[in-house]
Amino acid sequence: MSETHFPLDESKLPFSIPKDAQPREKILKLGRMITDRIPAKLHGLTAEDPEYWGLAGVVTDEMADVALKMKVRKPMTLSELVKATGKPAEELEPLLYQMSCVGLLEYNWENERHEKQYVLPMFVPGSAEFFNMHKQQIQDNPEVTAFFERMTFLPLEHITAMVPPGGAGIGMHVIPVEKAIETENRSADIEHISHWLKKYEGKYAASPCSCRMSRARMGEGCADDPEDWCIGVGDMADYLVETKKGHYVTYDEVLEILRRAEDNGFVHQITNIDGENKIFAICNCNVNICNALRTSQLFNTPNMSRSAYVAKVKTENCVACGRCVEYCPAGAVKLGQKLCTQNGPVEYPRQELPDAVKWGPEKWDIDYRDNNRINCYDAGTAPCKTACPAHIAVQGYLKMAAQGRYTDALALIKKETPFPAVCGRVCNRRCEDACTRGTVDQAVAIDEVKKFIAQQDLNAATRYVPPVVAPTNRGGFAEKIAVIGAGPAGLSCAYYLAERGYKPTVFEKNERPGGMLVYGIPSYKLEKDVVDAEIEVLRQMGVDIRCGVEVGRDITLDTLRREGYKAFYVAIGCQDGRSAGIPGEDTAGVMTAVDFLHAVAENETYPVEGRAVVIGGGNVAIDVARTSVRCGAAEVSMYCLEPRESMPASAEEAAEAEDEGVAIRCGWGPKEILAEAGRVTGIVLKRCVSVFDENGRFCPRYDEADTITVPCEHVFLSIGQSIRWGSLLDGAKVELGRGGAAVADPLTYQTAQPDIFVGGDVYTGPKFAIDAIAAGKQGAESLHRFVHENASLTIGRNRRQFKELDKESLALESYDNGARQSAGMDERIDYRRSFRDAHKTFTEEQVKAETARCLGCGASVVDPNKCIGCGLCTTKCEFDAIHLNRELPECSRMVRSEDKFKAILPYMIKREMKIRFGKKDG
Repeated sequence: MSETHFPLDESKLPFSIPKDAQPREKILKLGRMITDRIPAKLHGLTAEDPEYWGLAGVVTDEMADVALKMKVRKPMTLSELVKATGKPAEELEPLLYQMSCVGLLEYNWENERHEKQYVLPMFVPGSAEFFNMHKQQIQDNPEVTAFFERMTFLPLEHITAMVPPGGAGIGMHVIPVEKAIETENRSADIEHISHWLKKYEGKYAASPCSCRMSRARMGEGCADDPEDWCIGVGDMADYLVETKKGHYVTYDEVLEILRRAEDNGFVHQITNIDGENKIFAICNCNVNICNALRTSQLFNTPNMSRSAYVAKVKTENCVACGRCVEYCPAGAVKLGQKLCTQNGPVEYPRQELPDAVKWGPEKWDIDYRDNNRINCYDAGTAPCKTACPAHIAVQGYLKMAAQGRYTDALALIKKETPFPAVCGRVCNRRCEDACTRGTVDQAVAIDEVKKFIAQQDLNAATRYVPPVVAPTNRGGFAEKIAVIGAGPAGLSCAYYLAERGYKPTVFEKNERPGGMLVYGIPSYKLEKDVVDAEIEVLRQMGVDIRCGVEVGRDITLDTLRREGYKAFYVAIGCQDGRSAGIPGEDTAGVMTAVDFLHAVAENETYPVEGRAVVIGGGNVAIDVARTSVRCGAAEVSMYCLEPRESMPASAEEAAEAEDEGVAIRCGWGPKEILAEAGRVTGIVLKRCVSVFDENGRFCPRYDEADTITVPCEHVFLSIGQSIRWGSLLDGAKVELGRGGAAVADPLTYQTAQPDIFVGGDVYTGPKFAIDAIAAGKQGAESLHRFVHENASLTIGRNRRQFKELDKESLALESYDNGARQSAGMDERIDYRRSFRDAHKTFTEEQVKAETARCLGCGASVVDPNKCIGCGLCTTKCEFDAIHLNRELPECSRMVRSEDKFKAILPYMIKREMKIRFGKKDG
């Protein structure tokens, strides 16, 4: 049998592991005595083995001498150790304390005389963890972090498949969220955290998480603040405090730590090596770094750590909001569909278990941290959530709105966008384009419902401000982060950083924040006070927005670095319009769309006298044309290259423009702008015969002989946007690509300058607000990880990849056959000429009618073979759709480590019989 299939790749470590050319014999003996690894136990160790180099840096020969007089997990009092070592008590006791401080020993008072007794623990849980509970020790001897990692792998790689439910006294054990099982009348006392807290009443100490600190030092951190996530109980609390590894906490403080852990999606685990009458710690574990969870997840053997409970979804209540999926540490919950197909209900696969099959490295999941973040089954889920760039839980907020839970609905929407009122007015509604209901009659009016929900908040005396959920027990993060650009991407990034516990600073060169929401979208579509109101929530969250400051001109990135800023999110958008490259375009009366809309946004009194021609066929061109009407143009016409059926502008926008008197002419491109006395008098246009080449690339061809001349006094060019970098990137290593956009990693948005991240139009080119908002949230995730030393930007990251169910295969049965609702217009406003938004919001009755039209396509699906019974999913569900059931009581069997083979052998024999003869249970 080979010793390991996944050796430690030392070349990837941010430090080198010291190897003694001449091993110290006492350290070799000690490592061999403590290890559980059979080859090392039987055949000895070398300087290449982690049991040696993990001890050698922190354990002196004098310490080893004492430890070698002990037996693993056999307590000895000071007097007994004096007798065993021959050292006088006054010399031995300080040494024992030193050995306890470095983590080689622990101690307790578990004897009739309540006399202090020292224990030589196993490596894990034990000294390998204790070694990693001192930051300075990790700094001085970083190899102890790799030692900890190896000791959770090497002794277990060949036996995990043979471990019965309950873990057989190996490592840690998942204990469910208390409130997830509070109504379960068959539960056992040891399945409740409250049982253990009462057992050790008054003896609690909080200490740093050794997994978080060690994995970070190895370059795979999770960006959590490591302090205080592990709760030592009983005598362990005293040990932690006396050896300066922790501090005492009260019962209420423990409950607060546990609550905060649940808010962040951390798994509660208890030590599982002392039987059912003793634990010494309750840990709050992040699956991305936890070595205990890694054991069962990597080896695909959840029986090792799972609780007695399995999550089940009540499908009729589920709305596929995806909250359970995001937080499930084991990847046991994924989004699927609720609707039947023409071939019946979808059958979902289950994870294979090692119960009755041979198990080896081919069955392991070395990439479990990433694979556990897969959101969807291959059969797909609700098209609305899939199509939305921000993947808003549409089905969820529609259901909440139907129930009159408007604040809850708003909170759910704000998990993915800080600007629901904005999106409800100007989103391009890809969710509605994808809506399954659209295959029946008309799509659900999703955005109108969102607008209604957001309006309730705008009308309220007190605004909804999301709670801070920070992976720290110290109130928040002090790391300084700068966001450059207060458009939808930058503000979204700042919002989600604030929600994570930061106080970001946003620098904006304009006098008002909002970017194109303010300076690019006309008020008749999006009132400025709506944008201001949603931005005000960011200020209440602690975001510092500084307007009138252009980074690169008024202040530089280097200056900000000197002021302590650790990272930058650059989201300055595409603020310049593109020129057409034709004669006469520098003439007075010619403006780009961007400049025109910005000028109008300043005061809404920009004069457009005479006739106006708009060049372009997108939604921005439509905005320019309609704005020209409102600015007094006598006649407005649009000319675009594309045929009407393939104009980039939405059909709805084009129809509204025509209703306001705009003439749309398709198939023409600009050739020359005519002028007299320095002013525009007209424009010559040429016939466009094709827009794209044979490869689908933009490459217009013209008939230069087929031209028309259109008299006009204004020409507005809406043929694209460009990026104005100014001096922002001076001295930075950021690379620029096509169109001057920043080059960055497509997942993390990190540029070639490591502390600069980008997002929104400055990375993608001009897109929609919802795309920028989605990018801002991902930018916040990257920045959070980056500003914490040695945190991975990618490990365990939700890729936000969703799959749409096959709408053609559905077998739709009964459903509400109501017609799509339409919001009316405010007749007090001249919608054709006013800059005020005349569109009304749905009434409450319309919301009830419209939400009833949702077909409820999606639902979460639990794989019981992957579920570890932590109950986190139940804390995230707001629809009473997912619960824990006590289906595996055998998983609550806790045995002493010394008795592990008494539990493993019978199970191993039973399993071997299944494998050999195909015998099945029950």
